[in-house]
Amino acid sequence: MKKLLAMFSALVLIFTLAACSSSSGGGSKNGNKKSNIEVVSDIEGTVRVSLAGWQLEDGIDPITGIDNVGFDTFVKEEFSPRFPNIKLEVYQVPWENAQAKQTAMLQSGDVDLIYSGGAFASQWMQQGLLRSIDDLLANDSSFSGDMYLKGIWDNSYSTVAFDGNTRFGLPAILGKRVTIYDKKLFEDWGVEPLSENPTPEEILDKAKQMSGKNLVTGEENYGLWWSGNALNAATFVALTHAFGAVGAVGSLDDLKNIEWKLNEPEMVKVLEWITAAAKYPPVEFVNGQGQENFGIETNNIAIALDHSGGPTMGEFRATKNQELLDRFVPVLNLGPKGEGWVAMDPFVMAKDAKNVEASWEVMKFLAGYETQKWNYENFQATPTLAEADFVLPEDKFVKKAMEVAAVSPSVMMDEANPFFSSEIAPAINGFISQAANDQAPDIQKFLDDLQKRAEDWSARQ
Repeated sequence: MKKLLAMFSALVLIFTLAACSSSSGGGSKNGNKKSNIEVVSDIEGTVRVSLAGWQLEDGIDPITGIDNVGFDTFVKEEFSPRFPNIKLEVYQVPWENAQAKQTAMLQSGDVDLIYSGGAFASQWMQQGLLRSIDDLLANDSSFSGDMYLKGIWDNSYSTVAFDGNTRFGLPAILGKRVTIYDKKLFEDWGVEPLSENPTPEEILDKAKQMSGKNLVTGEENYGLWWSGNALNAATFVALTHAFGAVGAVGSLDDLKNIEWKLNEPEMVKVLEWITAAAKYPPVEFVNGQGQENFGIETNNIAIALDHSGGPTMGEFRATKNQELLDRFVPVLNLGPKGEGWVAMDPFVMAKDAKNVEASWEVMKFLAGYETQKWNYENFQATPTLAEADFVLPEDKFVKKAMEVAAVSPSVMMDEANPFFSSEIAPAINGFISQAANDQAPDIQKFLDDLQKRAEDWSARQ
């Protein structure tokens, strides 16, 4: 135990926030206490919280130059007045080694609540390191999952166990992954704008038309971009929705009996599309690069898949200039209803949480309205709430991402699937790299090999 604590001391920032009454805990950034917040609960206890990647101290956004309110100040202003007798011990963990650090904390019993990646959470649940919250939900009439986007609440592997029946987490932050196009480049090339729910065929056709020297600007343009080395293979997942390539049938709760369907005609169509589309991005896309100017004035890419719109919204927040917002337009993802791969990071409770009652109150708050509002306003985090009235009217990227999340189910082709993460995603990224270099392997042979590897893997489970 001492060795574990020593290992964390250099990497983890710890602070304790406590208040002994509803008036003593809340203080704003300028020192003025908030007086309009009512006590929610008098429950007493200490709750240990591990946060992957959250900013604890106040700072300045490097893109917008706007002041950020850190988690420390947020807790003083918003949490402590509501829960004056709950003390938080907060551990900040860098994303780079969050899984290893937080797994160690769960195994040693040194944490009650964790915010981390959804794939990590699903693995911890499978390993028996997390607590089901079904009983807490059943006994808490003041709380309802209806507050969250239905598609996320009903079936995300980040919060619901592979058996489909056991809930272990609350949705905290969504990823923003939508299709975005540059209206100016479409106009330069005389191409009709993308439809609201573009098919892969439409994307490919219009990307082809806008690759080459722009006759208006004289600059080289690229018709398309997506990340060719994404660990979650997000664009590949969206394409499986579009072409009806299920990839596998069964349950992640029963890995041995998964029926793999990786070499069927629908999956062939996915890789045929990738082979054709790999001609149109800048060459750096195979390394997840080449789109550094997308969303700003010097952009030279017509369509970006699974993009966040962050640079455009950052510029708007900083200058209030509407020009870029008008220029870059988000639409739905590639599935028949706009489905794609949706990242979602939850709050989860350790199996050995010391004070379950206090931990549940903290968990609800940190995945609730006030915290999501703070996270959006200060760090542009996409909310998981069905009603997020704090989202800026101009923030069409977040709104579109929430539309995608509302219709996107968890599927077997998902990073929660251990074989997908360890074998399928790297194989697909390797295929993309080969296709970009005009050396794409025979698709059927490639998929037959992947199918056999999947079947052998399941047989070993």
